Formats: sequence, C-alpha cells, structure tokens
Amino acid sequence: MSSALRNVIVVGGSYVGSKAAQELAVVLPPTYRVLLVEPHSHFHHLFAFPRFAVVPTHEHKAFIPFTSVFKEPTIPNSSLHAVVRAKVNAVYPTHVSLDRAWQGETDIPYDFLAIATGTKLPAPGSMQSEDKANSVEYFKTYQEGIKAAKDIVIIGGGAVGVQMACDIKEVSPEKNVTLVQSRGHVMPKFHPKLHEIVSNRFKELSVNLVTNNRVTVPAEGFPNNGSTFSVTLKDGTSIPAQLVIRATGQIPNTQLLSTLPPSSADSLINPVNGFIRVRPTLQLQDTKYSNIFAIGDIADSGAPKAARPAMQHVGVLARNVVAMIDGEQPDQEINIEPAAIHMTMGLVQNIVFRNPDTVAGHTEPFYKFRDDGKPDMGIEDVWARRGVVVNDSGEYFL
Repeated sequence: MSSALRNVIVVGGSYVGSKAAQELAVVLPPTYRVLLVEPHSHFHHLFAFPRFAVVPTHEHKAFIPFTSVFKEPTIPNSSLHAVVRAKVNAVYPTHVSLDRAWQGETDIPYDFLAIATGTKLPAPGSMQSEDKANSVEYFKTYQEGIKAAKDIVIIGGGAVGVQMACDIKEVSPEKNVTLVQSRGHVMPKFHPKLHEIVSNRFKELSVNLVTNNRVTVPAEGFPNNGSTFSVTLKDGTSIPAQLVIRATGQIPNTQLLSTLPPSSADSLINPVNGFIRVRPTLQLQDTKYSNIFAIGDIADSGAPKAARPAMQHVGVLARNVVAMIDGEQPDQEINIEPAAIHMTMGLVQNIVFRNPDTVAGHTEPFYKFRDDGKPDMGIEDVWARRGVVVNDSGEYFL
C-alpha cells in the first residue's frame, strides 16, 4: 500500500465527484495525486435518463467516457492523477478497500477522502449495470415497454416522474398516463407555485394526476410482460395498466461507511434521513475523521439535493483540503441557497424555477418558461463540456 505520492481519494464519479476530482487536481501540491474511484465504465448523465427511457436513438449518448477528467489545461502534472474503475466496498481510518485490484492492490491509503456517492434511484433513474453496453440495451428494452403499453401508471411526483409523464404524453398522446403522488403536491420540496405549473401542464397533455394517495405495491412487484393488470391505491381505487414506472425512493449510498468506527451511534449517519452528517466545512461531523469529507447529495448539509447547488461543495472541499495540507484550519463553509431546478415538461417546453430566498425577505419564487428544448436534451454539448472530443458520430457509441 506504499506510494511515493500522497493520495486524495474521491469516491463517486458523478457530477459533483468528477468536478471535485478536477478541482483538487488543479490546486494540490505536486506531492499529492487525486484518485477518482468509480465503478461505472462511463460517466452517467443522469439528467437525460428520464428522457432517453422514453425517446429512442439517443440512449448511447447518456454514457460519456471518463477519459478527459484530468485533461483540463488548468491541471498541472495531469499524468499523476487517475480514474480508478472500482467500487469502494469499505472505508477505514487510513485506507479504502476496493472490490477489485488497482495496480495490484485492493487496499488504497489516503491522506484525505471525499465521499460523493450520492443516492440510488429506481431504474430508469439509475442503471443496474456498470458498463455502457448493458445500460444502452436496458434503455432500448425500456423504450419498447413504454411503446407497447396503452395504460401507464407512474409512482412518484418528483422530477423524474413529472418529466417522464410529460414526455410520454407528448410522444404518444393516445396513451393513458396516471401519476400517483402520496402528498398533496408534486415537487413537494418546492414552492406550491411549481405544483400549480405542473398541474396545468398535465391538464394540457391530459395526464391524470392523483394526489394524497399511495399505490399498494405487491410483494412480488408488478408484471413487466406487457399484460394488463390492476394497480390498487390505498383508497381502494383500481387503475388498469400494462406498465408501472417507479419514480420514488432515493436510497443514500452509505454502505461503505459501515466499517468506519463512529464516536457515537449516530455521529456518522443521520438516523432520520440516512445521509452522512457533516460540518459546514463538509468535514464529517465526527471529529475523529477531520480528513474525511462528504459532498453532494450524500452530505446531510442542509443544502438542496441537486447537482447545481452542490457544485459549491467543490470549491469548499478543495480550499479546505489545501488549508489542511498547509497546516491551517479549514475555514471555508458552504452557503445554503434556495432550492432550484431546471426541469423539462415535454420535448420542447421546460422551466427554470427557484424557491423564494426567505433570508433576503423574498416570499415569491422565481420562474421562467423556456421553449428551447431538444429531443436529445443537447447531449452532444455535454460531451464537449466534459472535454470529450468527438470527430465522428460513431464515437458516441464508445
């Protein structure tokens, strides 16, 4: 486990994790290297998953090579850093344990550790497979299931459920789509105005919205063979369906911390929500582990669970790690900003919505309708922003 270089390990290569790895590589002294540990073969552009589960021909573009993570021109000594394709099975006070060997070792030591493992969503919000080919085939199969179904029930009124309902009805207006939300509003973490906007859009598209009700999920799950079955709600209502889309239940990916001895029973994980307890500096709340940070959705920071506000975590992490390397106190803290979202409501229509900034005395949300959407959600621009140069359309399949 020895190395001439000191390791700063980032666990999780999604939006915040990959950006954190890049930022750390820019600011760390040359005696340190960044290891970005991620089990997936490609970066998963999760924002496009709901769309590509419905609209065919673009699904292969949702998976982008990690090859350019450390090729930013601002990164000195870029060859020092590496993307490690592996899963961190366990975190210990001095090292992480991988599920497969990297450079002949499964135990990798660290000086600093940043956990950016996020949450797990039901498919198609996330993929079961680690490799691109199987994930692309999953999307193709899912698209066929939607195409074949006349009656579709969507469970969950968050962004994934809302976006899929709109896309399905816009692509196939003849289908019967029902969205069931257990609470009184869809998008419940946002100002009620967003519920009003979504409800009006559902009426335009003839999406049936059921609120304050729950789906009774059979122990064996719902059939997925295209047959017609009944979806029963808690109030006894029965809805015919050939397909149920589950868009609920984010599960925090914290299993890797089960091997880290806590100072007290709940010093690492918040028992109420399952997220990792952190200080405003994003260090673990447990003072035994000041060199371990949690960033992005996995952190119980009080910030909204979304990629854009979590990008603030990247700078705070990098500055605090450098301060600690220099023997100084890590004093950079995150600012909690109002929840915001950029959400599609069909192939073209989308909305930018931000909750009121109550700290500043605002009581009304900001929102802006846009009609600049594309069926592929501008995915090729995402490849370019991630530094992947594509000279031929066939390279999107790589």
